[in-house]
Amino acid sequence: MVNLTINGQQISVPEKTTIMEAAEKVGIHIPHLCFLKEINEIAACRVCLVELKGMDKLVTACDTECRDGMEIITNSPRVRKVRKMNVQLLLSDHKSECTICVRSGNCTLQSIANDLGLIRSPFEHNTAEKSRWDNSLPLIRDASKCVKCMRCIQICEKIQGIKVWDLHGTGHRTTVGVRDNLSFEEAGCTLCGQCITHCPVGALRERDDRDILNDAMGDPETVVIAQIAPAVRTAWGEQIGLPEEEGSIGKLVCALKKIGIDYVFDTNYSADLTIMEEGSEFLERLKHRDEYKWPMFTSCCPGWIRFVKTKYPDMTENLSTAKSPQQMFGTVAKTYIAHRLGLDPKKIFSVSIMPCVAKKYERAVPQVNNDPETSDVDLVLTTRELDRFIRSDSIKPEDLTDMPFDDIFGEGSGAAAIFGTTGGVMEAALRSAYFLATGENPDADAFRNVRGIKGWKEETFEICGKKLNVAVVSGLGNAGNLMESVKKGEVNYDFVEVMACPGGCVGGGGQPFKDGMEFAEERGQQLYELDQDSRIRFSHENSAVKLTYDEYLGSPMSEKAHKLLHTDIKKWDIGMKPEEK
Repeated sequence: MVNLTINGQQISVPEKTTIMEAAEKVGIHIPHLCFLKEINEIAACRVCLVELKGMDKLVTACDTECRDGMEIITNSPRVRKVRKMNVQLLLSDHKSECTICVRSGNCTLQSIANDLGLIRSPFEHNTAEKSRWDNSLPLIRDASKCVKCMRCIQICEKIQGIKVWDLHGTGHRTTVGVRDNLSFEEAGCTLCGQCITHCPVGALRERDDRDILNDAMGDPETVVIAQIAPAVRTAWGEQIGLPEEEGSIGKLVCALKKIGIDYVFDTNYSADLTIMEEGSEFLERLKHRDEYKWPMFTSCCPGWIRFVKTKYPDMTENLSTAKSPQQMFGTVAKTYIAHRLGLDPKKIFSVSIMPCVAKKYERAVPQVNNDPETSDVDLVLTTRELDRFIRSDSIKPEDLTDMPFDDIFGEGSGAAAIFGTTGGVMEAALRSAYFLATGENPDADAFRNVRGIKGWKEETFEICGKKLNVAVVSGLGNAGNLMESVKKGEVNYDFVEVMACPGGCVGGGGQPFKDGMEFAEERGQQLYELDQDSRIRFSHENSAVKLTYDEYLGSPMSEKAHKLLHTDIKKWDIGMKPEEK
């Protein structure tokens, strides 16, 4: 242990503890901008400077380890003066348009500047746009707001293994841009959005498509149908002031109705549909094992598909041909659901609320649409965009009441709910695969060993006397390591679930965030609790799914089901289509 004093408080901490960590232990917050534990510990922003007795120059608290006998002052007049000047220098190179910035009210730089009482800057501003960017892309970068903290670079390289971003220029011309002077489209970005959720300012964001939805709702001839992804229900209330225990799915349905959505359905319905198709496909591949490449990979995450298409194109055939729940719902919405509701498919505007930025790309891929000339899903809004829409309508949390989904496509199983967390797709698929193979339900928790936040999990299960080796991976850095191990023959799996974002969709690039905090594990636990409390816990017991097969599709993997609910991923275009404003 190391003994030291911080602001007059004597404390004892383990060796190798940083000054910042030690201060937090006694309730002293040291402001910082660039720091991310174990990811970005480069002390670039110089905001966390503190005074160390006996040393002339100030030291950075984020990367200076405590030593015996240290006397630290975090708020001396000298510290205040230098910290204030450093933030003023950052602001001189930052386009401070807080009133029209997507991060206003949830911006670390804004909060620090306010806390320091900065009402003007003595320095000349240098905020000319430093790079051209196509504002029609799903992911948008505004270099004039970049504070060069390098978080995006480190997250993309260390966690996701993609290496899209790098530093450009020197001195005051330094900025962050796409590596090797490539265009964004050439850099192999998966659109996972993790750079957005870890940027402390508004330099990175998703394309805001709320005006498109507003125009659709303003057309009296258009019927707007919305679907809500499983992971959204764990986070949607965070930025409108709803405590976790009050942010129910029923209140979200109420909010969407208040906004003006005509029909609100649950993506859990089509997640169950996905399980029926993907589980049946897996069993079919097992029957004809020699005809397929192994392992079979899940295909519900478009960020993961972009990763495979760009990094491992020779393994595209391993992907399940089943469409994602978003796309299955979009297809069914403009065919069977339209028929059921007595609506003209051409007048339906289908919008999905997703925890994901890559879903904006997926909806525009011609191969996932029933008619390549049109879109089954007309628009994707992230959870953050939804929250901004709710706030823009001045909808108060206390005015929301629990409302049910519209019949009958609002029914979803507990298995569908856990789709939103790492391991959930695998567990849901195995539950129904077991039933499809044996005609009997397993214990609903028989496959619980694939749960947990760990980035790479593997397990062996037995179905009909056959041992199945499965793996679950989240985060593309882990996915890359697994793919290399598969190619080298170091591992042998039958079925692999991959989600691009660490922790799964609950930690998706379109989810609300609080700087420096990760919520995937807590949100995932919420989904498992929903599963435990669900009236039905197996996808094959969803009555809406049963009705869909009985009245429309026939059976899983039927000719009609394959035509509508499956896709040729080998033909996917990984280009990014702009939205038509």
